[in-house]
Amino acid sequence: MIETAKKITASGKGILAADESTGTIGQRFDGIGVENTEENRRAYRELLFTAPEVHNHISGVIMFEETLDQSTKGGQNFVELLASRGIIAGIKVDKGAVDITGTNGEKATQGLDGLAARCKAFYEKGCRFAKWRAILKIGDGMPSELSINETAHTLSRYGGICQDNGLVPIIEPEIMIDGSHDIEKCAAVSEHVFSVVMKAMIDHHLVIEGTLLKPNMVTPGSECADKKSAQEIAWMTVRTLSRSIVPALPGVCFLSGGQSEEEASLNLSAMN
Repeated sequence: MIETAKKITASGKGILAADESTGTIGQRFDGIGVENTEENRRAYRELLFTAPEVHNHISGVIMFEETLDQSTKGGQNFVELLASRGIIAGIKVDKGAVDITGTNGEKATQGLDGLAARCKAFYEKGCRFAKWRAILKIGDGMPSELSINETAHTLSRYGGICQDNGLVPIIEPEIMIDGSHDIEKCAAVSEHVFSVVMKAMIDHHLVIEGTLLKPNMVTPGSECADKKSAQEIAWMTVRTLSRSIVPALPGVCFLSGGQSEEEASLNLSAMN
């Protein structure tokens, strides 16, 4: 797991998220007039996985469960194809979010039931890392301590189950960009959430060196009038992580979280 985490975070490479659900990929297909059939989904993923030179830039691919058992037109299983190009296969294992009763629409992520057996099966199919997304909101008393503790507990339980079955868990506590809050509010909330999640990971005895973090960048809310430069966002993000994440963690793989590709790239460049 430690070697896998190091390979995924190799310098100059990143993770390709190809784990859109059948519904989500259907929305993308609608935009280009493509029918949402299994064959079209297979062909789309083959286009991504066989792109020239992709192995020079991509270290890992997060897959949707359907894709694990699919193959190229020529009959090569996708996981085997990726492995032949030095790319590690990963799998989305959460079962989506539901409302936490008694909160202002805050979310809990489902999928712990039966996760051990699923992780074991995914490992046998060639997967070596996994993804689980948790969602938190800022505003009107949110995120509540109930939501933060629920997020920390389920992320850590998922992480432990993954590691029991040889998978590197990507820990993803996403604080949504929605809202009118300023960057200082996002920094304060992110620092608290990341600290609580980090403590839970340690309490659950995760192998931190075999774990990856996928957090939000520290930015103003999408409706905040006080926009910040890439340098300001980079500084606040690095400061927040420096205060809350232990050095044993081998890598941070950011989510763009509603930013444009250009914005996220400029912010990431400034952080580096």
